[in-house]
Amino acid sequence: MKIHKDYAALFIDFENIFHYVRKRTVDSDRAHDIVLELIQELRKKLSNELAQSCIVQYAYADFEQIEGNAQGQLFLLGVETRNVVGTEHKNAADMRLCIDVMETMYTREEIGTFVLMAGDRDYIPVLQHLRKHAKTVQVVAFKENISGDLFTLVGDGYIDAVSCLGKISQSELEVGQERLSQYFEQRAEASNDQANQIADARATGKIAPVAFAKAQRLEGKDNLIALEVMLHNFGDKPEVWFTPFLNKLRNALQHLAEYERKAIVTTLEMTGIIKVEKRRGEPHDYSVIVINWDHPDVRENNPANI
Repeated sequence: MKIHKDYAALFIDFENIFHYVRKRTVDSDRAHDIVLELIQELRKKLSNELAQSCIVQYAYADFEQIEGNAQGQLFLLGVETRNVVGTEHKNAADMRLCIDVMETMYTREEIGTFVLMAGDRDYIPVLQHLRKHAKTVQVVAFKENISGDLFTLVGDGYIDAVSCLGKISQSELEVGQERLSQYFEQRAEASNDQANQIADARATGKIAPVAFAKAQRLEGKDNLIALEVMLHNFGDKPEVWFTPFLNKLRNALQHLAEYERKAIVTTLEMTGIIKVEKRRGEPHDYSVIVINWDHPDVRENNPANI
């Protein structure tokens, strides 16, 4: 019996996927091979397992900034490329992709499934709009590279990109991930050294002590969970890196939007529990959280005191 296949459109945030893979591979040529393998195997998976035939395929990037002949290789796969020039503040590929998704939805009625190879939470509004118009939505991304909000939204519509790769490519990415983890551990050690130096300078009066806001008791279940997450995961550190803390909050408070989780950080600062400070770093400055160990809520919830 012949299986009826639904028509699908595939939109690839090539810039995002390529840079994720490139950081975990030895050279750009191998990164290209893995991304192309991912696209090919994804199409097979959509066709054989999910009965979806991709009749529209677009890839987005500032290809002038991508190493190698990505456009030529994608052309041979039947993928149309959209060369968009990135800006300092926003990846223009995201916006062009969303525009094309909307245009496709309104002009190609035969397409019932929209597949995004991307992990950025900025795609949430367009995916929500697709669902309102009874379209099937699927997102393909690496687990380490997908927004917690986006993952929660798509639910069963999520496809782990690793499942579309062969064992050799999977092993390479695993080794690359371990190498990246070691690099960030070294950076964290350097940051801790800097934090200890700052703490010593404060203790000796060489620089001013941290000026926490007036201590107030913390209220609200989500706020208390955030405090517990911070103390449990970072309580042994002289300072807390802002971004890793937000990553932990995404897992612990998945029901909240990103702006709501950031608002919790503001609440922690306003109640005198933490202070957010800037640190100089290479290639960019970064934010850290200094914990007020004298705050009553911190003393009560600190694992070291329990």
